[in-house]
Amino acid sequence: MANIGVCGKWIFLSCGTRLIAAHIKKDREPFVFDCSTAKKKENDPKACINSLGGPSGSDIIVSFVISPSGKLVALIDDSKRLVLFKNEHSWQWASTRWLVRRGTSLVFNRAEDEVLVADKSGDVYSFSVMQPEKEGELKMGHLSMILAVTVSLDDKYIITSDRDEKIRVSHRCSPYNIQSFCLGHKEFVSSLLVPSGDRHWLLSGSGDGTMNLWNYKIGQKLQSWNLHYLEEKPKLESERKVIVCHITSSFDGCHIAVQFDRVATIQFFMLNQENNEKKFVPHSRLSLPHCPLDMTFDPNDRLWVLMDSCETLLQIFTLEQRSWKCQASTIELKRVTAIFKPHWQTLDASTRGVSRFEHLHKVTFDNITVYMEKKQQRLEEQQQKRKMEQKNKGKKARK
Repeated sequence: MANIGVCGKWIFLSCGTRLIAAHIKKDREPFVFDCSTAKKKENDPKACINSLGGPSGSDIIVSFVISPSGKLVALIDDSKRLVLFKNEHSWQWASTRWLVRRGTSLVFNRAEDEVLVADKSGDVYSFSVMQPEKEGELKMGHLSMILAVTVSLDDKYIITSDRDEKIRVSHRCSPYNIQSFCLGHKEFVSSLLVPSGDRHWLLSGSGDGTMNLWNYKIGQKLQSWNLHYLEEKPKLESERKVIVCHITSSFDGCHIAVQFDRVATIQFFMLNQENNEKKFVPHSRLSLPHCPLDMTFDPNDRLWVLMDSCETLLQIFTLEQRSWKCQASTIELKRVTAIFKPHWQTLDASTRGVSRFEHLHKVTFDNITVYMEKKQQRLEEQQQKRKMEQKNKGKKARK
């Protein structure tokens, strides 16, 4: 798993067990944190086994998130850690806490006084930022694995999505009080984004190959786009489904970029306003030399794309004359690539692009068809047996 994120003048990369921060504008010493050498949980038998070199849960970083102000960063890893970092004059470790189950997604609230962490059992825990040693508090739960969690722009609602096609909008201060459900996807909901275009808007991406725009407060679908046409080989559609795995927006909310799982294409949307009505319209489609692993906008509305390649690790795209063009030779790109590349090369290429959505599609079993086939086969065998018996009786009668 690999992710990138821009935090002011810093850009972060999660690469295996390492989190690396590089300064975009200046030649400064990068910040590196390695989860494999991080604090182990006391009285944890798995930690003891791992210290002896035996099998254990890996320390691979699952995800990280940057606070709205850019002063805080938090990560979750495969060993059920939640690690918090803060930036005063330079980046430094702040705390390490432990999750009950392996985390799947996390987000800071807008006030930046808590981190919300969703786990694979369907629960959401709240961890205090002001009290970095305080244990997590259970906020809410789903009956299915939660894949994404975010908060509204006014900090009033927690929005979660799960494997069972549901998007739930809950009051942050009293999560047992559900505001609405956004229902309409036919597969797991893998990505959520609250764009800045409207305070009641929500964008969602799904394993059914669609992206929807909602008024989350009332659970109403406003727009929907079927993105299956992005598949390069339509004849393989039954074998490989298009999955919307990540949605990100520019800082002003006017541009939306949509990433797909193991498809070397990015789809852009633009916010359009006609007759006092705002809506998103498809803008352009960008083909990449390699499959993107993650992407993020910086404060200058440039799109940074992390790709599954050792040669072309990063690319920057800017909007020029209504089309997104690659900036191949900027000083910032060369500086950041030079810092990230030694860490990137230590990552096994076979694990770099592993999909976390691969086993989330629901499998249906058609027992009736199998039963009818076996029944037809049994009838044919019985009919053939009767014919053989009649043939043998005829031979005996002639004798």
